[in-house]
Amino acid sequence: MKPVVDLVSVFTFEGRGGNPCPIVVDGQGLAPDDMQAVARRHGHESGFVLPPASPDYDLSFRFWVPNHEMEMCGHATIGALWLLASAGALPGDTVRVETRSGPVTGYVRRDAAGRPGIEITQPAGRVTGLTASQTADVLAVMGLGRHDLLDLPIQNAITSRVKTLVPIRDVDRLNALKSDMKAVEAVCHRIGSTGLYPYAVQDREAQVFEARQFPRSSGYPEDAATGIAAAALSFGLLANGLVDADDKPIRVFQGRAMGALSEIAIRLGFAGGRPIGCLLGGVVERIQDTHPTS
Repeated sequence: MKPVVDLVSVFTFEGRGGNPCPIVVDGQGLAPDDMQAVARRHGHESGFVLPPASPDYDLSFRFWVPNHEMEMCGHATIGALWLLASAGALPGDTVRVETRSGPVTGYVRRDAAGRPGIEITQPAGRVTGLTASQTADVLAVMGLGRHDLLDLPIQNAITSRVKTLVPIRDVDRLNALKSDMKAVEAVCHRIGSTGLYPYAVQDREAQVFEARQFPRSSGYPEDAATGIAAAALSFGLLANGLVDADDKPIRVFQGRAMGALSEIAIRLGFAGGRPIGCLLGGVVERIQDTHPTS
């Protein structure tokens, strides 16, 4: 039997955009090749819900892009939890999820009409600078000069996967960037990154930013919304003094250049003045399946 695939779009903005995501809420019995086939058929990052291997967790999730398995996918996690919450199939409003990048906790809140909203945890981010030669590599592959950047360094940042943060001077320059998939893949391998994440400041006081994601080797040139990259970005923004050291919401818009404007929400968490992680969330919508499985 072919798996039942639900399609959602995660991180939508005003009912549009977002990152389309195929979800299999009953992935038990699927072989890795079956999971990869779903991702290849739909051409998007795909999530699979499985029974947990340990009693410490409520669920186990696996994630695939057309080219390979991923350790973690933020929007697939949010989309899967939203589907399960919508169906009343979660054990509670706090859910422990096992992923190959480590434990994730999902939190479900409901609006007045009972519709679920989801936030998931990400660990505290680590931010490191690049060498001069690595910086030159990134600038070259993106067709940029130092005059195109803010007076900030290009950095690698990680919560679940390493992303390379490139501080672009303004939103217009950000959305004029072009991507060469093979060149991006090559430079990402050299600098130990899973994707280039150029960003620009839209409204610093309101903590609103815009970004684009050029993945290393997913099988497509750009993502419309990338939660894990936005989470990593939030710690880069904190390290560079672009956001406050509190839990004021950070909003990251992505996908404008693709005609799929999306919104990702992040809230940083602190203990004793020290960042200990963040919550990642966004709006989820069902979308029509244009790749039927039968």
